[in-house]
This record gives sequence, structure tokens and C-alpha cells, in this order.
Amino acid sequence: MFHSQTELIEKIMLGEDTTIEFKREMPHRNSLADEIAAFANSQGGVILIGVDDYREIVGLELPELDRVEKTVVEICEDNIEPTVPIFTEKLRIDNKNLLKIEVPRSFFVHKTSNGYFTRQGSSKREMRTDQLARLLQSRSQARIIKFDEQFVPNTNKETLRESLYRQFITENAPEDVIEDLLLKRSLLVQEGQEIRASVAGVLMCHDTPDNYLYNSFIQAVYYRSTEKDANYQIDAKDFKGPLDQQIIDAFKFVQKHNEVSARKDIGRIEQPQYSMRAVFEAIVNAVVHRDYSKSGSKIRLFMFTDRLELSSPGALANTVTIDKLRYSQATRNELLSRLLSEITLDDIGKQVKRHHFLERRGEGVGIILNESEQLSGKTPVYELFNEELRLTIFAAKSLQEDNE
Repeated sequence: MFHSQTELIEKIMLGEDTTIEFKREMPHRNSLADEIAAFANSQGGVILIGVDDYREIVGLELPELDRVEKTVVEICEDNIEPTVPIFTEKLRIDNKNLLKIEVPRSFFVHKTSNGYFTRQGSSKREMRTDQLARLLQSRSQARIIKFDEQFVPNTNKETLRESLYRQFITENAPEDVIEDLLLKRSLLVQEGQEIRASVAGVLMCHDTPDNYLYNSFIQAVYYRSTEKDANYQIDAKDFKGPLDQQIIDAFKFVQKHNEVSARKDIGRIEQPQYSMRAVFEAIVNAVVHRDYSKSGSKIRLFMFTDRLELSSPGALANTVTIDKLRYSQATRNELLSRLLSEITLDDIGKQVKRHHFLERRGEGVGIILNESEQLSGKTPVYELFNEELRLTIFAAKSLQEDNE
């Protein structure tokens, strides 16, 4: 960045911005660590030591230049987690010595003793919780950081409910080893000197995950209409328990409003609007694959007289496309997938032909498409809208209409 001396001088004349920072002299170690981490967490940039805020090249004495360069390298190794790989260059402009520190955009998210910083305009800013969550998620696309294993601020071991986390650790484990077991399962994570609950830990082992991860619930609404119209809203619920309970509650909501038609031929024939097996798979997929770093929206389940719509925040994971959904097994939240695959189903399991919430065989989308099409004659539709995946399942026509 700014490799020619002419380009660098022109940049100095223009002043500081998102890509460049001036320091008259070597700043405090922690302050420089914050600046370097902010660039690494953003789009990268350059720090020039030996230039003041008025764009004047004041320079450094040669012995000082050597000392500053050595200190900067130590700061990147010792004061930033994980280490930031930088490029340093000693320059001489207008007979004055400068140190150029080039900080590349990182694949990691970096932290200093003062917190997590990003670059905004010509200054660094500490990241808000939602900004940090989004950055962690976006950089996890390279499978470096898994969002569902990240820590949740302002949590600790007590955030997790014992009645909920016990199902994921050794039965009757003594109290003195429980913390270690929860750490091994990534329900707890080490954050500096503190133990925090992970995203998956909060989602699976807290009564109301929405208290910590905003909008991490399912909103369900039933309209006796083909459009969203408050005058025809019959039922509405927000399901805010642990994820497995949210799935069960949403399933029962659809089951409650899944109208069954019947006709008498030789014997009585019944036909529901929706395959509940397909509905179960759809709800599980929405919960497992949603982007929990996106706090602006929740999973939305809308039932109409002619269709069911299920929307989940987040674009498709990795290289998956709409056309590949039937055959893909890629998931955004590996830890959540593992945890749900360990929880057994009771009565609902018989209805949906599953022993666990998730079987991890990659059959879910196929079941949704096949069973729904057999029932209604229409293939369900997956669509992407502004990084939100929406599934539409069409209701089967009433058997009584066939007799009219």
C-alpha cells in the first residue's frame, strides 16, 4: 500500500483517513496496539511514525528509528491476540527518517487489552457488540472462526442452566469437573482470564437466549388470508426458549393450524394441508443454518390459507446455491448441529420419523421438497432476499373441493 515514495508523499499531504494514520513519535504500547488491531480488523492500512497531525514530516533520529521498529514488532507479538503480521519499512523523505508500518486486512479478529477496535474514518473506534458479532461471522466464512463457538459478552458459567447443559455432558459428572466438560463441549469458552458462555451455549442452555442474542427466537403468525392482514390474524406467538424447545413449539403451532380435509369413498380419506415431517425438517434447517450474528431479524414463520412461509436470516453458507440445496450438507453452525443431533425426540419423533432433532445425513431438503410436492402438487420454493433465505411450502387443496 502506497509503495512509491511519490504516492506516499501525496497521501501525507491529503491527511489521515480510513487507510492511513500519523504518529509524531512512538506512542504508548497499548495505544499503538489498538491502532494496529483496528486496521487489521478493518480493511488494512498504514501507520507512519515521524509525521505529525499537521501533515509535517518531523522524522526520527536514526537510533530511535531502530528502537521503534523493534518495539512495534514486539507489540504485534505480545500485545495483540492473535498476532498481527505486519510489514515495516524504514524510509527517508526530505532528509528525515520515517517508519512505515503496513497492516494487512486480517482473516482473524484481533483483540488488545483495551478490547476490540475497528477503523472508522481517520480514527479507531471500539466495536459495539453487534459489530463484533458480524465481524466474527464474516471472517468465519474461511472456516477460521466459528461463530457459534464465540463467547457472548456479559456471560459466565452461571448463565447456562444446569437442567439444560446436563444433557450434553457425562451423566452424574461431579461438580468439580463440570466446568472442564463444558469447555470441552464449547458450551463455555475461555476469554482472556474469564470464562464465558458461547453462542451455542446460550442458544441451547439458557431459558431465553434472546436476552443475550437479540432476536434469536421464532416468530409465528397465522392469517386466515392469503396476505399479511392484521384484520385476519388468528394466532401469533413468539417462541423464545432454548433452540430445541423453539423447534417443538413452532412445530406444534403449525400442527395446530394444519387443517385436515376429508371425504368418504369406500372408507374415510383424510388429507392435511402440510406434511408435518416436511415442516419439522424446514424448522430445524431454519434454526441450524440461520446467521445468529444478524440481530436485526428473527426467524419468521407465517401461515396463510394457501401457503406457509419460513424465513431465516443469513445468506447460504459457503459455496452453497439455491440449486445445490437438495444435495448440500454444508452448515453455518457446526456446534449447534452436533448438539441438536444428540437430543432425542419423544412423541414428535414418531410423527417425523426421526430419533433425534438432526440426523446429519443431508436428507432434510429432499424430504421437504418431495413430501410437500406429493401432497400439494407444487414444489416448494427457496428464495434469497437481502441475505435472508425464505422457503414457501404450498398448502394442499381440500379434498372436498374435488367433489364440487
